[in-house]
Amino acid sequence: MKGFYVLLVLVALGGIGWLVYSARTKPSGLGDAAPVPVAAADGFKGYTMGSDSAPVQITEYSDFECPYCQQFATVQMPVVREQLIATGKVLWRYRDFPLSVHKYSRTAALAAQCAGEQGQEKFWEMHDQLFGHHEWAERDKDPTSVFRGFAGAIGLDLNRYDACMSSKRYAGRIQASFEEAESLGLQGTPSFFVNGRHYQGRATSDAFKAVVDSLSALRKH
Repeated sequence: MKGFYVLLVLVALGGIGWLVYSARTKPSGLGDAAPVPVAAADGFKGYTMGSDSAPVQITEYSDFECPYCQQFATVQMPVVREQLIATGKVLWRYRDFPLSVHKYSRTAALAAQCAGEQGQEKFWEMHDQLFGHHEWAERDKDPTSVFRGFAGAIGLDLNRYDACMSSKRYAGRIQASFEEAESLGLQGTPSFFVNGRHYQGRATSDAFKAVVDSLSALRKH
């Protein structure tokens, strides 16, 4: 019986040690490491913003029709760009996760991909148009012509854009990204991964800054 209690104490101490180790090796809000993602047929892994040598990579899974994604993109993301991306601390990656409850989210994702065909910066400009003028998502009306207007506003070659949209050239890429999100167990948008770990904290610029600062401090030790 005495041996049993000794074993019980050892197990308890081991559990405490593991919790202390976990707390030291990953900041609050970060879950376990992500599974290997599903790759698109063309090997595409999402549009990025920031330096490839940034010590922290944040991957966002988003839906252009989602109101929560729109709020993050217009309220929080400008601060994230200024404080974390422009300063070289973060490489930001965008992945499509068009939810089935949103009727035109895949059309919007296709518009962004077709913009990106004419340059990565054009993807981000279309991203900003889609989220910054979100009235299209509040109407039950095909927004294809609205998206074409956005394409013209950001200076796209409209003939190339029209051909891309008509052919649905990047539908497979969007589907691969969708399947990737599902393989990760995601159920809502926006969802985030920080250096491969599922981020489950608040989706605010201050919260992301705290996580990035914490990871940077760990790298220095």
